Amino acid sequence: MAFAFLLPSAPNALPLLARPYISAISAAACLLCLLAAWLADLRATVAGFPASVLAAVASLLLLDDPMVAGSAGAGFWLIVIACWLSAGLCVATLADLRQLPRKRQRAVDLLVPLLFGATVFYLWEVGVRGLGVPPVLLPAPSAAAARFASSLPTLGTDFVQTFVRGVLIGYAIGCGAGLLVAILAHRYQFLSRGLLPLGNFFAALPLVGIAPIMVMWFGFDWPSKAAVVVLVTFFPMLVNAIAGLSASGHIERDLMRSYAASHRQSLTKLQLPAALPFIFNALKINATLALIGAIVAEFFGTPTQGIGFRISTEAGRMAIDMVWAEIALAALAGMAFYGLVTLAERATTFWHPSYRT
Repeated sequence: MAFAFLLPSAPNALPLLARPYISAISAAACLLCLLAAWLADLRATVAGFPASVLAAVASLLLLDDPMVAGSAGAGFWLIVIACWLSAGLCVATLADLRQLPRKRQRAVDLLVPLLFGATVFYLWEVGVRGLGVPPVLLPAPSAAAARFASSLPTLGTDFVQTFVRGVLIGYAIGCGAGLLVAILAHRYQFLSRGLLPLGNFFAALPLVGIAPIMVMWFGFDWPSKAAVVVLVTFFPMLVNAIAGLSASGHIERDLMRSYAASHRQSLTKLQLPAALPFIFNALKINATLALIGAIVAEFFGTPTQGIGFRISTEAGRMAIDMVWAEIALAALAGMAFYGLVTLAERATTFWHPSYRT
């Protein structure tokens, strides 16, 4: 990074030594980066993290110069490389930490993906702005974030239409129906043998072929999107629930029979508790499938709202920053939904060996 003071940050731009504030920040980042590279334990993170932050600040300040943005030179990219290496050293050091106290380990486990994600977004930002990539091809994260903040009313309406109406209703119906049919199929084997091949068949059907049919059957509003979600979530729940209901061991089943337990008692006290990890596995799979199914269904007919509708129309208008804002909304909604299901799983299946410490 020391060569950044000698190499130009861009053609016809002021050298780094002629920018006192940026020069001081870059010098501090250089010293901390060298210190982090020399250390080999947790202290490397203490030095590497501020080094990456200072290098990121210096590079972003340079991008405010119109002479640098779009035609960045070797000096600028040396600062970016220093930030990337410092952040990578921090992530690698933190990821190798083991046997910490429980609260500290949780904090480290949370910090590693956050730091890694921040590095990815930083490289995306400086790469797009430093190379002058046209916004039509790929907007900078800052542009997408600004559009996201300025379009909150529109995004809120799209969220309600797609997620609250289409995804949640279809998810509840599809997962609930899949679980009930799995209980019947476990009780009556002919249903299991007949439905599982159909499950494999429907799982292979493409969404782009199912969605137009559902739109013709149920109309252009949210019921057609909920129907697609029901179809894509029903069979993953069915297959996983059937496998889970058969997961209890022979010893446990023999014990229930020795107590003269009825089928209902065996189901509620043995089979369903043993099937909970499988059921939650299906719920987590369906949490992502449901959102994808609803968004794809909106490409084939919907009212003038919805995440899929907005992505389709804004892409046609070449408003790519709005497209990325909708993608960010879908990603945030999907992660939050998946996280809620995971929290429910931890609260319900805390007895499972995978959660024992």
